[in-house]
Amino acid sequence: MIRPCDETPPRLLLEGIEQFNRGEFFEQHETLELLWRAEQRDVRRLYQGILQIGVAFHHLRRLNHHGTVYMLTRGAGYLAPFAPCCQRVDVDALLLAAAAALREVERLGPARLGEFDWSLVPKVTLV
Repeated sequence: MIRPCDETPPRLLLEGIEQFNRGEFFEQHETLELLWRAEQRDVRRLYQGILQIGVAFHHLRRLNHHGTVYMLTRGAGYLAPFAPCCQRVDVDALLLAAAAALREVERLGPARLGEFDWSLVPKVTLV
């Protein structure tokens, strides 16, 4: 029996990753939510984690400090059990990049969130 992490990434996961990497954070949420809701196995948390990391940057665009911190933290919590890699997603790299972004958001605080360096936004990579 193939473990879920060894499976080929579903079409909706690949579509959501492409949207995430283009900065379409609201759209990636919609796409990955369809996948997350349809999946019954624990691998659904992988999809939820990616979705929430993306939603964090949707909140960041709206200068919502609390929402950004909350989603980066919560999303990383969902992703961690799938490290280092699941369905070809480089989970370790995503976790490292999300942590770096979170440190910068926390350093800036609510008052300076508009100064965020958008080059720190992670890309979801496949291996």
